[in-house]
Amino acid sequence: MSCTRGWRLILLGLLCVGLLGTRGQDESRKVSVQYNPGSSDTSVNVVHVRAVGDGNTIHYVWSTLGTPTVLLIYTHSETSQLQVNWTKLLSPAPQGALRVEPEESVSYATALLFTRIFEYQDVNNTANFSGTDEKYFYPPYNLSEFLWENANATVNATSLSANLTGSNTTDPSGSFHNGSVSFRISAYNTSGRDSSPPRLRHTANCTKLEFLVSGVRPRGNNSRFALEMVTIEKEGRRKMKSVLSIDDEYTPTIFEMMQLVAVAPNSSHARGFLQWKSVAYGSPSGSRADLLPCQLYPLQPLNATFTATSIAHAYFGDDLADAYNLEAFNISFGIADGDFYDKHEFLSWSALIGYGDPPRDSFSILVICIMAVALGTPLLLLIIGTVLVTAVRHKVYPNYQPIN
Repeated sequence: MSCTRGWRLILLGLLCVGLLGTRGQDESRKVSVQYNPGSSDTSVNVVHVRAVGDGNTIHYVWSTLGTPTVLLIYTHSETSQLQVNWTKLLSPAPQGALRVEPEESVSYATALLFTRIFEYQDVNNTANFSGTDEKYFYPPYNLSEFLWENANATVNATSLSANLTGSNTTDPSGSFHNGSVSFRISAYNTSGRDSSPPRLRHTANCTKLEFLVSGVRPRGNNSRFALEMVTIEKEGRRKMKSVLSIDDEYTPTIFEMMQLVAVAPNSSHARGFLQWKSVAYGSPSGSRADLLPCQLYPLQPLNATFTATSIAHAYFGDDLADAYNLEAFNISFGIADGDFYDKHEFLSWSALIGYGDPPRDSFSILVICIMAVALGTPLLLLIIGTVLVTAVRHKVYPNYQPIN
């Protein structure tokens, strides 16, 4: 009886630890994906993800018009709608072309821009992006200059996904002859875990972006890449946060989760986040052998030098650089003494963008059972040993005659 009770207590405790990380993150939403809402024009890509929850709606607006961008707009209304003035959006002055109605329902808005891809020659195989001499950098790929494919055929209302794929047609080196850069978008209507590496845990309050470089011919030997992004916040700024875990079940040898969380003084509501595992992959299989640790570099204020155009201007307006906080940051891919991009000519990096608290990872049932066995076996042996010793000490031997 004591043994059974001990096992039950251990297993119950581990289950509580595993479930504690997911408590409060099981909200479900009614999600829809729409391409170019209100227009039949396929010369530009605007993908609208609408996620309706209990008393609120999250709007994600992805576009490759100008610089590839995702807008996140949170409203405290289940009926809020995205309105697009297409004539204005496609004009030289798109400010005010995007809005969410009713406007008073909007309580938070942010944006993430994907501005440039850096390629550099890692001559010493150190994967030190920030410490590499400028002479080893090739001209960066400006994503606002890419030619983007029509994404309409990739929009899947069942899987809640879409692909934005583009290439640099003006590159004199011809690196994009058989290659492309893509942003794969996945939305979620409930909590869960992705089936593809790095198997990020998600909630209904976020969407996943997967950044891919595939088939792009490197411009030299020993090439590595880095991605530049820009965040936009009305109040406060983004804060870097590293979350460590003892569990590497889904990403072997990777114990770090990185987060960029919006922080504002005296804010009474939740805000946006960007979250990812500190890992990318150098092959489509996403195998352990092709893990590429990634490095996040410090945020840099950008307001005075920001010139890129995107749908962020269409929503936030003319005073974007003056009334909002813009910060740029880089993520580089690769590890010292590791393989270079040209091994498979492939790079994949995934992240979650969402509203509220970032998802918290938790132990799987398999890991909980293994831990229960590992911790419970010594305790079980100790209990059995104690019972046996006690029984032997109190055993009565009928043939034994005490000596007076």
